[in-house]
Amino acid sequence: MTAPFDPAAGGWETVDMSEFMDLIGPVWRRGSEAGMLHGLLVANKHRNRNGVVHGGVMATLLDMALGRASAEAQGGQRQATISLDLQFLSPVEVGEFLVAECRVVRSTRAIMFMQGTLRVEDRVCAVAQGVWKILGA
Repeated sequence: MTAPFDPAAGGWETVDMSEFMDLIGPVWRRGSEAGMLHGLLVANKHRNRNGVVHGGVMATLLDMALGRASAEAQGGQRQATISLDLQFLSPVEVGEFLVAECRVVRSTRAIMFMQGTLRVEDRVCAVAQGVWKILGA
């Protein structure tokens, strides 16, 4: 039997989040060549009736990670989700470490267009496209 994954031992650190995200987390982050990655160690509380991660948890992780990547690309300026479109590709099991990788597709003065991928190791579990409004722009 293998030991459970320890994000801290892999160079991940916890993210200070909102009270809502605290219900889901802890959420982890780590820098990479692709930018800031966000991760979630899947626990029993994340399961749906089928015993795998609830799609709402995956959507929430992507929404948060895409929003943070969008804000970071704009120097930390506050933003709000306009739209988020997800495709679920593979179930995620309890004990797996789910990682969100995000990128800016296009930015304007007031709008950010983003793409994200959720992976467990090399397995793509979900992909998303979204649009964020830069508040005050």
